[in-house]
Amino acid sequence: MFYGAKKGQVKIGTTEMDYVTFGKGAQPLVIIPGLSDGLRTVKGARFTIARMFRDFAKDFKVYVFSRKNTLSEGYSTRDMADDLKTAMIKTGISQADILGVSQGGMIGQHLAVDHPEMVRRLVLAVSVSRPNQTLDQTIGRWIDCAERDDYQSFFIDSIEKTYTEEKAKKYRPLYPILTRIGKPKSLERFKIQATACIEHNAYDSLQFITQPTLVIGGDTDHVVGKGSSEEMAERIKESKLVLYEGLGHGAFDEANDFNEQILSFLNR
Repeated sequence: MFYGAKKGQVKIGTTEMDYVTFGKGAQPLVIIPGLSDGLRTVKGARFTIARMFRDFAKDFKVYVFSRKNTLSEGYSTRDMADDLKTAMIKTGISQADILGVSQGGMIGQHLAVDHPEMVRRLVLAVSVSRPNQTLDQTIGRWIDCAERDDYQSFFIDSIEKTYTEEKAKKYRPLYPILTRIGKPKSLERFKIQATACIEHNAYDSLQFITQPTLVIGGDTDHVVGKGSSEEMAERIKESKLVLYEGLGHGAFDEANDFNEQILSFLNR
């Protein structure tokens, strides 16, 4: 039922990095989660994660890596990519298919450019390559909420910005409960990762990505900005673009064939 899900941890400098692994395939697939990792790592969530990504369990040995546990001010998406490379090597992964979601896609961009030997195929999902007004305003608002320790406002805004009206209205009756039970002990980790998001800029480097690449997203993204997927696909040579009309940042959850598109690309 849980696809052999196991938790793990590797030493990165003076701290550790949590990860979850599951699946029956021989080919490694490394999944890099988005900014939600700033709220809590994958530790203690191996069954939930295995269920979430169960579509990949048959064909791949899946690894889902958090950022390292202790973060310092100025920790960038490029730093995150360097640490991910270290973690992959320490877990015996010499090369893998990479699926980066949102901020995970930012990390995946740097990994593919700076450490190309580690990446066989690359999937950049609902991500962005450089700052834009939408990204600055949305993530900036979330950072402001974190600085005020206002988890409730952050959570509600993140749902409203991520999902379509049809999906968001299903969450609204649950806001009073979800904003209480989901609050982390501290939002400092989130602030550091969120700052890395709005400072991320790999646009000029995308031309050096040579691995087969799939860019997948929605055409009305109110988190990373409209046009961000198209812009990345234009910069990456011979990349494939899948763009969902009418969906936004939550395309990974709302598009029925989202995982199927990724599996088809990785297995071709």
